[in-house]
Parts: sequence; C-alpha cells; structure tokens
Amino acid sequence: MPRPLPRERWLAETAERFAALEAWRQAHPTATWAEIEAAVDAQLGPLRAQLVGETAMASEATDLDGPRRVCPECGQPLQAAGTRRRRLRSEQDAVIALERTYARCSQCGTGLFPPG
Repeated sequence: MPRPLPRERWLAETAERFAALEAWRQAHPTATWAEIEAAVDAQLGPLRAQLVGETAMASEATDLDGPRRVCPECGQPLQAAGTRRRRLRSEQDAVIALERTYARCSQCGTGLFPPG
C-alpha cells in the first residue's frame, strides 16, 4: 500500500507559486509570450519535480520494509546496505534527488537501487 502524500503541504506550496507568478505578472505587464512562458516554467518546474520525486518516494519499493525482496540474479534475499541518494532528470530537465535504501545480495554481490 502506498504511503500517504503530503497533500496539504503541496496545496500550500502551489498557492505560494501562483502568488509569486501573479506578483511577477504585475511587475511585468508588457511581458512577451516567451517571458511569460519562462516565468511560469520557473515557478512550476521546481514544483513539478518535487511532486514527481515525492510521489515516487511514496512507494513501498523505496525500502526493504515491504514484502521480502530477492536478488534478480540468483534469487537470494536482498539485504539493506544503507541509504543512498540518486539524482534523476525529469522530462523538463529538472534534477530530482531521491534517497532510498540500497540493497545488496549477500550471495552474489548484486546491488540494486532502488530495490524491487
């Protein structure tokens, strides 16, 4: 079962982004289409990256606490080997940092991030 998402915080952060965009528009009444698009992207791009990352982290696949995980190479149980940070890029080229449990097979040494 997925972990709950921080809906209330997301709504508050979204409201802040829209307020910043509104203030920007008031300060730039003659902005061009390209400038408006850049301003919207500057406000919503980081928010989108945050939503993608936090939604991904809501999965039980982010750690080894869920159902028993096994090595895809040899079928032996995986063991937690600490947490690691991984940086991914979204389709809009935003960096999304995920911190997840790194798993290692004690039998063959295969490492997985994220496990599952």
